[in-house]
Amino acid sequence: MGNRGKRLIQKLFLGASVICIIAFYCLTTSDLLATHSVPLAPCSPNVSVRSVPRRTPEADVTCAPKVDLMFMKTHKAASSTLMNVLLRFGEKHQLRFALPDGRNDFFYPSSFFRTQVKSYRPGLCYNIVCNHMRFNAPEVEKLLPADAFFFTILRDPAELFESSFHYYKAYVPQTWRIPGGNRLEEFLSDPRRYFNPQGINAFYLRNLQLFDFGFENNLEADDARVREGIEYIARRFRLVLISDHFEESLILLKDALCWEMDDLLFFKLNARNVSSVSPMSPELRARAREWNGADWRLYRHFNDTFWALVENYGRSRMEEQVMELRRRNAEMEHICIEGGGAVEAADITDRRMKPWQPAGKASILGYNLRSDIEPKYEELCKKMLTPEIQYLTDLGVNLWVTRLWGWFKDGVAQFGLS
Repeated sequence: MGNRGKRLIQKLFLGASVICIIAFYCLTTSDLLATHSVPLAPCSPNVSVRSVPRRTPEADVTCAPKVDLMFMKTHKAASSTLMNVLLRFGEKHQLRFALPDGRNDFFYPSSFFRTQVKSYRPGLCYNIVCNHMRFNAPEVEKLLPADAFFFTILRDPAELFESSFHYYKAYVPQTWRIPGGNRLEEFLSDPRRYFNPQGINAFYLRNLQLFDFGFENNLEADDARVREGIEYIARRFRLVLISDHFEESLILLKDALCWEMDDLLFFKLNARNVSSVSPMSPELRARAREWNGADWRLYRHFNDTFWALVENYGRSRMEEQVMELRRRNAEMEHICIEGGGAVEAADITDRRMKPWQPAGKASILGYNLRSDIEPKYEELCKKMLTPEIQYLTDLGVNLWVTRLWGWFKDGVAQFGLS
C-alpha cells in the first residue's frame, strides 16, 4: 500500500475516532441529565464567609467585597484568564466553588443542571460558579444566595469566530471538507454552502455567544427572539464585560465587586500562537459579523452599555487605574516568568504548566516559572500561571472524561489534522 493509501486510512481512523468520542460525550451527558428532576431547594447561605468592609482610596467610599459570584464563562473571550482570577480569589478567601464532575465544564453543550455540580446536595449553597456551561438561570440560581452578583464577558464576533473556527475545527466534522488553503476565508465566502445547522457541534460555527446563554444559535439578527434574548441577559447580568477592552473591564469589575488591585493581577492564559491566527481583512471581518449577525447585535448592545459605564466611572480615572494595573502586571511578569513572556508548549519545562492543546496542530502558549522566585511570591506565581485543567485538579475535580479525551487526542496527534 502506498503512502497516499496509508494517509487516507489514518485520516479515516482519526475522523471515526473523533466522532466516537463526541458520541461518548453526548451519551454521558444524556445519562447525567436524567437526574435533573431532583426537587428544587433554595440554598442555605454559608454564614462562615464574611466580607470585611474596605475603603476604596480612589473613590473614598467604604464597601464590602462581594464574594457570591456567578461568572458566565463564554468561549474564546479571555474567560480562562478571568477564571484564574476568580479561582485565586476564592481560594484566598476560602470560598465554596460549584465545580463540575468528570470534566472541566458542566457537560457543555447540554443545558446546565445543578446536579452536574460535584457532590451536589439539594439546599447546599455555593459562593462561586465560573466553569463553562450553557446557561440555565433557574438552575444556577438554586446554587447561590439571592443577592449573588452575575456577570459575563463578550467579544467582537468577528474575532471570536476566527478563534473558534480554528480552535474547534477538529470537533466540527463539517469543516473538514472545506477546500483550499484558507478554510476560514472559503467558508465565509459562502457560509450556507458549507454550514449544516444539524451537524455535530454546529454551534461553534455561528452565533456561539448567544448559544452559550441558552438561546438558539441559528437566528437571524432581526429575529424578535434576539432582541428578547438581549433584554433577558441585561436583566439577569449586572455587568457585561468586553474582552476587546480587557483591562478596562477588570477595573469596572473591581469597582462593582469592591475588590483590590491585587485581586485582579493576571497573565494572559489560553492564548494562541500568533502564527496560528488568520489575519482578517476589513471585508472578511464584515462577512464574519454578518454571518454571526445575532451575536453582532448582542455585542453592539453591551459594548454601548460598557462604554456608558466607563464614562460614568470617569475616563481619566479609568486611564489611571489601567496604567496602575499594567504596572503591577509587569512587575509580576518580571517576578514570575522565565524570559518574561509566553512560549510554545514544547518549550515549557514543567509539565504542570503546559496548557491543554486542541486536537491538531498545537498552538496554545504557556509559561515557564522562574527558578529564583522569592519565597513570598512563589505560591502566587504558580497559581497565576497554572492552566485551567491543572488548577481544577488541584481543587479536587476528577477530570476523568477530559483526561480520556486528552489521552485519545494525544495518541492520534501523530496522524496530523490539517
